[in-house]
Amino acid sequence: MVEHQLRNRDVEDERVLDAMERVPRHVFVPEKLTARAYDDAALPIGSGQTISQPYMVARICEALSLHGSERVLDVGTGSGYQAAVLAELAREVHTIERLPELAEAARGRLESAGYRGRVHVHIGDGTLGLPEQAPFDAIAVAAAAPELPASLYEQLQLRGRLVVPVGKRHGQQLQVIIRSPEGPAIVRSVSCRFVPLLGEEGFAV
Repeated sequence: MVEHQLRNRDVEDERVLDAMERVPRHVFVPEKLTARAYDDAALPIGSGQTISQPYMVARICEALSLHGSERVLDVGTGSGYQAAVLAELAREVHTIERLPELAEAARGRLESAGYRGRVHVHIGDGTLGLPEQAPFDAIAVAAAAPELPASLYEQLQLRGRLVVPVGKRHGQQLQVIIRSPEGPAIVRSVSCRFVPLLGEEGFAV
């Protein structure tokens, strides 16, 4: 997966590549899909949600430019896979999931994979973030928003980075947004397709 799907497709951050190699992706997919865990594809995890394609997880993590000392918020826990990768790259990871059943399943998978105490799982509206834990050095959103969620931006440290797919339900641009004194600065954007981010500052539930 790392060599053919990531290194050969413009993912260059060695810390991200090493993190993707260390996280056991098969732990984070339904048992019936274990044989496909390392495919270059998003896979269903139930409740209409997916575990993101490895390439998109790597692109999000690379875009955050993490060095190891950061506090990170992961929005849209899903299976817990992206939170696990982020835990390999940052000092502290908080992840928030709207659906209690997915949050509980993700907590179990994270513990099974050795991330107990390294990833803090919360249940709630991810579009509103975790103001009680803010500010964050970086925020990763694994679902598509119709526009920049203002609450998430406000929970960034100055110069912090927010990576979020922005656009319509069936096609988005993966935006990298830096909090600056002058306001949001979008530094890059690539085409992508994620499940919709549901909540007060996302798409209607």
